[in-house]
Amino acid sequence: MKLLRDKNAIVTGTSRGIGRAVAIKFAENGAFVGINYRRSEKSARELLTYLKDRGYGGMLLKADISSRKDVDNMVKRFVSERKSIDILVLNAGIYERGSFMDISEDRWSRVISTNLTGCYYVLKGSLPFMKEGGSIIFVSSQLAFKGSRHGADYAASKAGMLGLMRSLALELAPKIRVNAVAPGTIDTDMISDYTEEMRKRRIEEIPMKRLGKPEDVANACLFLASNLSEYITGEVINVNGGLYIH
Repeated sequence: MKLLRDKNAIVTGTSRGIGRAVAIKFAENGAFVGINYRRSEKSARELLTYLKDRGYGGMLLKADISSRKDVDNMVKRFVSERKSIDILVLNAGIYERGSFMDISEDRWSRVISTNLTGCYYVLKGSLPFMKEGGSIIFVSSQLAFKGSRHGADYAASKAGMLGLMRSLALELAPKIRVNAVAPGTIDTDMISDYTEEMRKRRIEEIPMKRLGKPEDVANACLFLASNLSEYITGEVINVNGGLYIH
């Protein structure tokens, strides 16, 4: 059974990592997927080819999520082809390592603009075209709860996403459900600077004794996008292998 048959989905930050896994999972379950990317056109095209070679539907949506003009054009292109939006996954984000005192005003603005203000832009552009019964999914982070000694700006942006998510869940119900996933340590480019020793130490800290896979997050997103979660809104699914239980 294809859980998202005939649904139209936009996934931001789709060319790699969690976004790529979500796009594939949604397409496998019958959705037509808008593949958003900013600079990684080669990776985005490879993903689109991967989907189309398997008979799945999708289209490329180049846009810098921190630009209102880019986002409005992206939504316009998608709706001109698909007429409406059923599912919105707010995944695009950036992370830069460093202490709070190392965060320049430019870096703070860059991280907040992409991770949080970008959600505002995508939502403002997309909500007029979302169908009743639709689903919005924020990809937040466990750092929204526990903070980060190496990325205060990132943690702040991800916590802000949860405040926005909960507010919209109240405002948009019962027509549209709004939820979030909060990944833990997922084996993506975001931890590419981990040494082998750091990876081993983190795995020992995780009760499930492995790093998360992008597919683990994609499975949670599939659940929230589908009718299996039709009575769930305003919630956060933690995908962290038990690393942070609350």
